[in-house]
Amino acid sequence: MGGMPEVTVDDVREALTNVIDPELGLDFVELGLVYDISIEDEGDVHITFTLTSPGCPIGPQVSDQMKEFVGELPGVREVYPNMVFTPPWTPDLMSEEAKFALGF
Repeated sequence: MGGMPEVTVDDVREALTNVIDPELGLDFVELGLVYDISIEDEGDVHITFTLTSPGCPIGPQVSDQMKEFVGELPGVREVYPNMVFTPPWTPDLMSEEAKFALGF
């Protein structure tokens, strides 16, 4: 390693709290929309995420935001957002704070 900072899953998760669901006004991490984060050798970050509903038109915008926020982290080379709809999102995946905020 040539002194490159190692990016961690926690770093990535922290950056993803900047990605807000415009309909619910809460971030993707709190909403439980980020299913998986993996980091490969050279700083390639793969993010598996979903949307609150498959018909939600914000997918491309969300991918761009993920690339932007996570791409700013030291040690990140490339960001690969991957949108999936299985398993489908349910309100059960939200943090307690998010459930409280949205009245679940």
